[in-house]
Amino acid sequence: MIKSQSFVNFDTTRVPSPCFVVDEVAIERNLKILNHLQVESGAKVLLALKAFSMYSLAPLISRYLTGTCASGLYEARLGSEEFGGEVHTYSAAYTEAALEEILTISRHVVFNSFGQWQRFQPIIKQARQARPELKFGLRINPLHSENTAAIYDPCAPGSRLGIPYTEFSELDSKSSLLDGISGLHFHTLCEQNFAPLARTLDVIEEQFADLLPTLEWVNFGGGHHITREDYDIDALIQRIKHFQSKYGVQVYLEPGEAIAIHTGVLVSEVLDLTHNNINLAILDTSATCHMPDTLEMPYRADIFGAGEAGEKPHCYRLGGQTCLAGDVMGDYSFDQALSIGQRLMFDDMSHYTMVKTSTFNGIALPSIAIWNSSTDTLKIVRNFCYEDFKNRLS
Repeated sequence: MIKSQSFVNFDTTRVPSPCFVVDEVAIERNLKILNHLQVESGAKVLLALKAFSMYSLAPLISRYLTGTCASGLYEARLGSEEFGGEVHTYSAAYTEAALEEILTISRHVVFNSFGQWQRFQPIIKQARQARPELKFGLRINPLHSENTAAIYDPCAPGSRLGIPYTEFSELDSKSSLLDGISGLHFHTLCEQNFAPLARTLDVIEEQFADLLPTLEWVNFGGGHHITREDYDIDALIQRIKHFQSKYGVQVYLEPGEAIAIHTGVLVSEVLDLTHNNINLAILDTSATCHMPDTLEMPYRADIFGAGEAGEKPHCYRLGGQTCLAGDVMGDYSFDQALSIGQRLMFDDMSHYTMVKTSTFNGIALPSIAIWNSSTDTLKIVRNFCYEDFKNRLS
């Protein structure tokens, strides 16, 4: 089913190909839902830049959200320079040089291990003297899996992400390891509704019953599909209010996809049509270069006007230009035979696309455009060229 409904009648010839096109009206719709959550629950919502870093929309996003969360120095800098508001940073591990700069621009800095928290105490103390508003936290691992896709399960056995609760239970009552820690962070969800979060919170409240009342804030991480039509937002609001009241903490959430789902497309063009047991179409868009999540998850991206293989009269296997044999989007069927030069639109291509593109094989990066589905205004905000490929290399 097509999700980015505002693009049903979009004229693909208005943009170069390939091109990411994002509807700012759809983005604002999601932002209003998230702001409603903030107002009604008292939680603060951050944009997870790892999912959507389109800073040309920063003025719009910053009107609604509290700030951004970063996975390292460069995202933290982007959040600080372009979005403003609070910047929260978590990384599985920091280098000393990166952390020194992160401590100058982030409001919350979260560590993945007691080891790094201890190792960097000298520069942490210096940073705190210079910026008393700095807050520090630890990422916890409740060892409670709610994900079905192993690649996205931070609570799987052997996961490197977060400190297992057993390490906290082993701390001596006089341990100084928690001195200076004002909050906890967990991230256990992926594209999920409220129920998995509720079950996770039940586990965390049991595991950290003694520690939670001593904290100032708790970050519930990302993976919350809050802006999806079937999300139980009222239940989320009530749980957040109860959690904040019970423990006297500020709750943060850092959705990424929820800000950008159902807001954009990837325009592509048919370059060649061949046959090898089945009909083949080669596009100027690459699964491995431009939408790698379709291979990593994996999942099959929908195309406007296309059906499943065999559903419509004309079936094709769509693939990219690269030399990778597996650079394939999938098998699709169409009402009419495809033709060279024909434009296709892949649905729901705002999140985890632009942030993951690569120039493997020297394939050009898609242009980026902003469209307003209410006024029909269109702006090409970025075209990429040979220098963008060359300057990544040496």
